[in-house]
Amino acid sequence: MSSGKFAAIQLKGEYDVDRLLAELQELERTQWAAQRTYGESLEPGEATLLDWRVLSLRSPEGDGARTDPGGFGLVEYAPTPWLDKAPYIASILDAIPTELRSVRLMSLGVGAEVDEHRDVPYGLPAGWVRLHIPLVTNDRAVCTLGGEKHTWQPGTFWYGDFSRPHSVRNDGDERRVHMVIDAYVNQELLELFPAEFRDAIRWSDVLLNRPELPLADHELPSFAGTFALPDAFLYGESEELAAAGDEHTADAVSASEDREGRIRVAGDRLVLDVDGEPRAALVHLGEGEFRALGWTAERTLKIEPEGTGGPRVRLRMRWGSRMEEVVRASTPAAA
Repeated sequence: MSSGKFAAIQLKGEYDVDRLLAELQELERTQWAAQRTYGESLEPGEATLLDWRVLSLRSPEGDGARTDPGGFGLVEYAPTPWLDKAPYIASILDAIPTELRSVRLMSLGVGAEVDEHRDVPYGLPAGWVRLHIPLVTNDRAVCTLGGEKHTWQPGTFWYGDFSRPHSVRNDGDERRVHMVIDAYVNQELLELFPAEFRDAIRWSDVLLNRPELPLADHELPSFAGTFALPDAFLYGESEELAAAGDEHTADAVSASEDREGRIRVAGDRLVLDVDGEPRAALVHLGEGEFRALGWTAERTLKIEPEGTGGPRVRLRMRWGSRMEEVVRASTPAAA
């Protein structure tokens, strides 16, 4: 794993705590909601029963009611109406030199505890990182990350490798409020990391953000078609995709473990349908390779309309320099 010696490290940037707290006070006049996860649908999962409240500042389509981080989707991420009430926070976000996904204010109440878990896939090998700016904390509000205990101070800027096991516990007498930022990895963002962190990076394992290369309208139909889509590509990890096997190999899985995938033209984009339901808009990265909107190149579809093997789709999952690939035959859409 890249920079494996660092479970967390402070980044360049310190912010005016009084201004942060003033905007937090303004935002507390709104209705914060329970934290939610993002599961195997386009809808957020169940609300947590913990005293773990969230206000989203960036979310899918700028929906202020969303408290989950989002995932594959059909809409772009955008600022929510709440960010208009926090111009100083907005200026901090604007100065982060990369594309941002979700941004949430997350409040952990007195006595609340988040059990140990991992945020997957996150980290430099996955192409995005989770950053924190604390606003309110106390000495007994502790994040245990990779076996290390952390209490980050208000107004500082932190990276944590949350792909490692971590938990949070607030045994203090006041809540803990952090701004949690999901950011795509690029070279400019990594310049905010200390030199000792950058020197320890295994650069071959860093998945840098690749800009979209839009296709012309007349090119889109050539990529449309149907194919058997492994369930692991949607919701699994790379090892699970590897276990799926290719259609033409002896270790191929049964059809019951595949979904029906269909790529179709929708306006000026391609859309991936799964079992007849729209699942994700596709972003072209070049050479017929696409990632899902709201995701990184951690998993992609490379569509080959022509070739010696016939039309096919290469389904790829990456973790840094490691890549697993499954190939599925594709039936082109009728002209």
